[in-house]
Formats: sequence, C-alpha cells, structure tokens
Amino acid sequence: MTFNEKLNHILSIRKSLLCVGLDTVMEKIPTPLCRKPDPLFEFNKAIIDATLPYAAAFKINTAFYEAWGLEGWRALEKTFAYLPAEVIKIADAKRGDIGNTSLSYSRALFTGLGADAVTVNPLMGTDSTAPFLQDPEKGVFFLCLTSNPGSQDFQHFSDGRVRLYEKIALKVGEWNRHGNCGLVVGATHPAELQGIRSLAPELPFLIPGIGAQGGDLETSVRFGLTAQGGGALFNSSRAILYASSGEDFAVAAAAEAKATRDALNRAKLM
Repeated sequence: MTFNEKLNHILSIRKSLLCVGLDTVMEKIPTPLCRKPDPLFEFNKAIIDATLPYAAAFKINTAFYEAWGLEGWRALEKTFAYLPAEVIKIADAKRGDIGNTSLSYSRALFTGLGADAVTVNPLMGTDSTAPFLQDPEKGVFFLCLTSNPGSQDFQHFSDGRVRLYEKIALKVGEWNRHGNCGLVVGATHPAELQGIRSLAPELPFLIPGIGAQGGDLETSVRFGLTAQGGGALFNSSRAILYASSGEDFAVAAAAEAKATRDALNRAKLM
C-alpha cells in the first residue's frame, strides 16, 4: 500500500479529516507538568490520549523539540513512539538540501523517528527531493502555498504564465511516481486552494491554518478535498493544545478536537 492509499484508508476508517499539531511550547505547559522529569513528553502524551478519538493524524514540528537539545530530541522520539499505528505520524521538519544531505535527513526522520510522512521544501529541485521519495510507503508533503502572510513574498511570483506555487503543484504531480507525494496548502488561501486542487486533483493536501491562524474551514474543505471526498488533512495546533492553560488542559483539548473534527465532517457534507 502506498502512503497516499494508506492516508485515504485511515481517513475513511477513522471518519476524520483532523490532524492535531503537536507544536509544543515549553513555556505554555501547565505548571504541574513542568515539575515532571520530561514535561514536553508528558504534555504530548496527555494531549494524544485526549484527542486520539477525533484525529486521523498528528503533525509534530521538530523545531519545538530541537530547541531544547538532546532532551528535546528524546522527547520527540518518545512522542513518535507513543503515537499508535492507526494514525498518520507527520514530522514537520521542512527539510530540503543537496542529495546526500537530503538522504541523511530522510533517514533521521523516517528511520530514526519512525515518521510516516515529512514536510519538505521543494525549491532546490529534483535531486534534493528524490531521496525522500524512495519508499512508496513514506509520504512527503511539499511546501506549495503556505499559510503565513510572508507566503506572498515569493510563492505568488509569476512569469506571466504560471505562479510559483502553481509550478510547484505541477512538478510535484510529476514526482508522484510512487504514490507518496502531497502538498502543503494553507487554509488562509481558499481561492488559490481551489486552483491548486484543479492542478493536482489526486494529490493529498496537508492544510494548516484552520485554527489560530483564522483560515476559512468550510471553504477549505469544499475546495481541498479530492473528488472522492478524501485526500486532505486539516491541521490545528494552538487552538487545541492551549484550549486551556489550567489543569483541565487535556479535557479542553479533547473538546476542541471533537468540535473541530465535527465541523470538518459537517463541511464535507455541505
């Protein structure tokens, strides 16, 4: 089974389009957990336990762990190991470099951490992306049109015929020989999302921005899904992780995750 087939299978089985982002900020971890030997992992464990019934995937931004050195990386490894096989485990590392460096990145993320998928910057081209694509069972979400305001600086550049993000979508479609390519497209760009879906009708999308960044959830679902009604994960991080700063943080996270999953499912039916 290729990664893209596995993704759509999990979306169907779990009846969810939700990806929970574990972008854990140490300073926002509730005080009682900060007294524990590994607060990053203890917080993540509680969030995973609380939100697992509502999620199809978890996306872990490695920078929030790398910032804490060896202890942070250990928490990252423990978090990946704790995630069960029935969800997609995404290492949000945004890597991309010359071929031999990318090969080492892919080993660190796929073999070392056990990620099912990674995020990759495609701007260095085919030789830098190929090492990530060798195993059909491992997915790669390439940055296409990101959710941050600065995406306007370069990603909208046009040569008069095609915009850069459109060129990326078309090129990634060419790279999808093993059925394991996808695109990162922000929910903060709903009009452009529709156009990108038309250029890449079968590729899975990782869609951030529906939570704290204020992306349009309903429009993003309408334009982001494939014709078969799948092929998209909608990520929410801060809105779920920090739904409460008190000791009830896990209960609040579960409620927010359920509400988000339900809103995504309702939008799917509209």
